[in-house]
Amino acid sequence: MLVPLSTLFAESLKIGCLGFGGPAGQIALMHRVFVDERKWIDDTRFQHMLAFCMLLPGPEAQQLATYIGWRLRGWAGALIAGWMFVLPGALIVLALSWLYVNYGEVPLVAAAFDGIKCAVVALVAEALLKVGKRALKTRTALLIAVVTFFALVLGAPFPLVIIAAAFVGALQPSPLGKGRVGGDANTSSLAELDSPSPQPLPQGGGALSQAFLWLILWLAPPAIIALTLGTDHVLFQIALLFSILACVTFGGAYALLAYLTTEAAARGWLTPAQMIDGLGLAETTPGPLILVNEFVGFLAGWSSGGLALAVAGAAIALWCTFAPSFVWIFAGAPFAEGLQRNQRAAGALNAITAAVLGVIAKLALFFAAHALFARQISVGPTEFPDLASAHWWMVALAVAAGVALIRFKANLLLVLAVCAAAGLAAQLLSL
Repeated sequence: MLVPLSTLFAESLKIGCLGFGGPAGQIALMHRVFVDERKWIDDTRFQHMLAFCMLLPGPEAQQLATYIGWRLRGWAGALIAGWMFVLPGALIVLALSWLYVNYGEVPLVAAAFDGIKCAVVALVAEALLKVGKRALKTRTALLIAVVTFFALVLGAPFPLVIIAAAFVGALQPSPLGKGRVGGDANTSSLAELDSPSPQPLPQGGGALSQAFLWLILWLAPPAIIALTLGTDHVLFQIALLFSILACVTFGGAYALLAYLTTEAAARGWLTPAQMIDGLGLAETTPGPLILVNEFVGFLAGWSSGGLALAVAGAAIALWCTFAPSFVWIFAGAPFAEGLQRNQRAAGALNAITAAVLGVIAKLALFFAAHALFARQISVGPTEFPDLASAHWWMVALAVAAGVALIRFKANLLLVLAVCAAAGLAAQLLSL
């Protein structure tokens, strides 16, 4: 039975509005809607799709939604499912970004963000543990993670580190049927990915045409900006940065944040403290965490030319973050089954997953130094916390938030709210 586009739109919009909790929660919600409730996709096929999306750069949850839409109704279904997953959260982040630049310096608002910073540090620590559980299966994986961490501390370029890890992993292919190709309990082993398809597969030739079309659509706005405003204009620089990240960001939003923060700060778009605030805002909204890119684009435009340029910056950041996903899905989905059985591709993914652990460890150091300490000590290209400048109440709050999230599996929004209230309380007690 052909799925009506109107029904697919409604269900995809529902997922976009309710998709809190990061990729794990969003993928679980998609499974409940598409597999359990609607029964449009069988469980094995869902796992196959998720495994393929884990091989791609960019936001895997949005790519999974796009893949499912393509599988159900071809290119039209892909556009509906992919964009409806993103747009509700994107509109909220846009509104929150405007509130932030206008009222973020109000003392009580700033105090609330101090509390949210503590929750963000705890979230990064939680991500570090989650990735560690799935990544450190072998001594080679541990070595890749450690080398990645020290390479980044010493100033190695983030994209180069990820590419090097993929190359090392491809030289040590993963045996079929062993290990996991994804990061969650939702991801099946490679040997489980051979069940029959529930519906006829869309034509591969048509998908490749759509991939080429979306490649043009993705690159057209940056090209127009370059021709009309010049390559030095902030909008082109935003487009260039996020287009590059869309091609090299494996492992989700946490894997790119340290590199993104460094690049954005070097351009004068925002400070590390503002980046942490933006991550806190993105955590409170539905949709992918990588919507923090929209916040960065908004602040870049705001600092360069006010509201109109800020909205344009947010829009181009959003476009260059998510439009590439349609290229990857349209180009790769017709060949997904063959790729899923490729041992070298699986080995590359396993190595990238291990490298992401090192990236997140570097990110944890970076965020903790800037969120919980008043001063930092620069050692080469890396900033370490000055222990004498610690805000000890924030350190204690970050530890408490980490225990709540990791040990007691507390609700994320509740933890963020409690931390914001603690920040307000600390401000009031200091008056």
